[in-house]
Amino acid sequence: MKKFKILPQADNSELTFKITDDILLLPFLLEALSDRGRNSVKSILSRGQVTINEMVSTQHDEELHKGDIVRIMKNQVAKRKERLIGLDIMYEDNQIIVVNKSAGLLSVATNKGREITAHGELMKYVRDKDKQNRIYVVHRLDRDTSGVMMFAKTKSIQTTLQNAWDEMVTERSYVALVHGKVKQEKGYVSSWLKENNAFHVYSTQQKNDGLYAMTLYNVIRKNRDFSLLNVELKTGRKNQIRVHMQDMGHPVVGDKKYGGRGNPIKRLGLHAQALEFMHPVKKEKMRFEAETPSIFYTKVPS
Repeated sequence: MKKFKILPQADNSELTFKITDDILLLPFLLEALSDRGRNSVKSILSRGQVTINEMVSTQHDEELHKGDIVRIMKNQVAKRKERLIGLDIMYEDNQIIVVNKSAGLLSVATNKGREITAHGELMKYVRDKDKQNRIYVVHRLDRDTSGVMMFAKTKSIQTTLQNAWDEMVTERSYVALVHGKVKQEKGYVSSWLKENNAFHVYSTQQKNDGLYAMTLYNVIRKNRDFSLLNVELKTGRKNQIRVHMQDMGHPVVGDKKYGGRGNPIKRLGLHAQALEFMHPVKKEKMRFEAETPSIFYTKVPS
């Protein structure tokens, strides 16, 4: 008996399935794509054509559970120039490129292997036009955080943006789904952040002991079990929102590292919704906003 059902398609670019019983990802794909061989199915997975609840997955042994939504992008090679793996281009000119990154996609490469990254996908994209083109990292999002990212297209623009980031960026706002009912409708958390030898960031109130961080928040909606927050960074420190939400006693959903209790949405409940900045050459203020993933609202329906 099949452990999934096929959902109606909006167009011919994807196949969409709803899981009806627990199953591992690879066995599901082999059954759902029974007209393809095992190696072909593995290639589809490794190329990042599969998403689970809007999150890119390349892991053969990932667990699927009842209610999960799995999408398989079709004709990936033919569509490559039109649709990059795990990201969509929101804006591009000769100096910068702004994208909406999917959860599950690394921003840049690590030392652990040759995984698909936002930086790598954009490098391939610009080199399709000219082999001399390059992409330069300006800032990062955690692998499991989705949303707006900006990259530079020249080394000099990267340097300009990084050296004057706090002055040029006028808004960095996120949407966070957190555990528990946040009582205060709006407020802030401030502390000094430090990182230990295990790469775990922690918070201290001892003045100047670490990097100062401030996070503003206001409640969008809430219920007894979860709260959906708009969060604005006044400083941009590593894991800042995740640590500060833990400090509040309301850790981000899916964030096991910083106090999360279970993972009901099968991803980290953090989305970089908006980025506003002064263009490094045009000197014009620009603002980009990525729609909040719909799965965030399933835990706090209006």
